[in-house]
Amino acid sequence: MGNALTQKILITLGFLFAYRVLAYIPTPGVDLNVIKEFFDDNTNNALGLANMFSGGAVERLSIISLGIMPYITASIVMELLAATFPTLGQMKKERDGMQKYMQIIRYFTIFITAVQAIGVSMGLQSMTGRGGESAVMIDPMMFTALATFSMLTGTMLLMWIGEQITQKGIGNGISLIIFAGIVSGLPSAISNTVKAVNAGEMNFLVVLGILAIILVTVWAIIYVELGERRIPISYSRKTIMQNQSKRVMNYIPVKVNLSGVIPPIFASAILMFPLTMLQASTHPWMTAIADALAPGGIVFNAATFLLVMFFAFFYASIAFNAKDIADNLKRQGGFIPGVRPGMHTKEFLNEVASRLTGSGAVYLAIISTIPFLLISGMGASFYFGGVSVLIIVQVALDTMRKIEAQRTMNQYDILGNVGL
Repeated sequence: MGNALTQKILITLGFLFAYRVLAYIPTPGVDLNVIKEFFDDNTNNALGLANMFSGGAVERLSIISLGIMPYITASIVMELLAATFPTLGQMKKERDGMQKYMQIIRYFTIFITAVQAIGVSMGLQSMTGRGGESAVMIDPMMFTALATFSMLTGTMLLMWIGEQITQKGIGNGISLIIFAGIVSGLPSAISNTVKAVNAGEMNFLVVLGILAIILVTVWAIIYVELGERRIPISYSRKTIMQNQSKRVMNYIPVKVNLSGVIPPIFASAILMFPLTMLQASTHPWMTAIADALAPGGIVFNAATFLLVMFFAFFYASIAFNAKDIADNLKRQGGFIPGVRPGMHTKEFLNEVASRLTGSGAVYLAIISTIPFLLISGMGASFYFGGVSVLIIVQVALDTMRKIEAQRTMNQYDILGNVGL
C-alpha cells in the first residue's frame, strides 16, 4: 500500500473520528435526562429515524443533532434549480463557476439549519419530563440563541468535514458521514434485539426472519451494484497506432444503478425536514400529521418509494452525460459498431441509460421500502431497514473501488518511475 493511499485513509479516519466526537458534545442549556426520557418514548417515529442518520446525536441533543441533512437538502434544491435554469447549470461546468455554486449551497445550508434549529429549540421549551421538569434549564430567549448558534456551528463543521474527506481522503465525504453514523448505532441495535429475545419480548424465529431479510437485501444490493452494461467501442487504425503505449478502453461501462446511493439519501433528507419540524410541535393538528407520516407507515413508505424513483431518474440524468461521451468518442476516433458517430451515438447511449435507469430506480425504491416494511412489522430497529443496509453496502463498495483505483494508480506510478 502506497504512502499516498495510507495518508488518505488516515485522513478519512481522522475526520470520521472528529465527527463521532462532535456527536457527544451537547447543546448548552438542556436537561439531558428529560431528553433521554423523551427519546425512550419516541424511538420508532421520525425522530428515531433522524437519530439513526445522525449517529445518535439527536438523542443526546448534540450540536450536530441536525446532522448533514440541511446540506443535502440545500444540494437537492440547487441541483433542481441547475436543471431548470441553463445559466446555473452552466455555472457548474466552469471551474470558477463551480466555486460560486458551492458557495451558494453553503449559504442556503446556513438558512435551512437556522430555520430548523429555531424550530427545534422552540419545541424543546414546551417539552417536560415524566416528573414535570422542563427540558430547558435556562432563559428561553437565551436558549433559543445558544441552541441556534450551536446547531448551526455543528452543521457547518459537518459540512466542512465532508468536503475535506472528499478532497483529501478516500470516498464521498457526505456519504461516509452518514455511513459512520448508521454503523455507530448498529452495536446498540443488535444489543437491544438480544435483550428483547432474552426478555421474551421477541421470538427467536422472528430474529432469524429479520436476519434472512437482511442477508437477501445485502445479496440483492451487491448483485445489482456490480452489474453493468458494457457497450463495445471500435477505434480507427490510426487511433490505435497513435496510442500503442497507452491502454485504449474498448467498451463503455454503464452501471445498472447510475445514481448510486444518492436517491435514498435525498429522499430521506426531503422527508426528514418537515417531519423534524412537525415532531417538535405540540399542536394537535401538527402531531396528527406527524403520526400519519411516521416511518413504517403506508404514507411514509409510499412517499419514500416515489421520491427514490424521482431522484434516481433525476440524478442519473446528471451523472450520465451522453452528449459529452459521444463528443469525446468522436474526437478520439472511436465509435460504437453499427451506430453513427455524433447525434446517433448520443441517442443510442441515452436509450441504453434510460432502460438501465428504469430498472435501477425500481430496484432502489423496492430496497428502500419493502425490507423496512417487513422488519418494522416484526418490531425490529430502523438500523436493519432497507435504507440503512443500502447505504452501508453501497458506501462500502464505493470506498473499496476507490481504494483499489488508488492502489492501481500507485502501481502505474512506481512502474513509470523505474522505467518499465
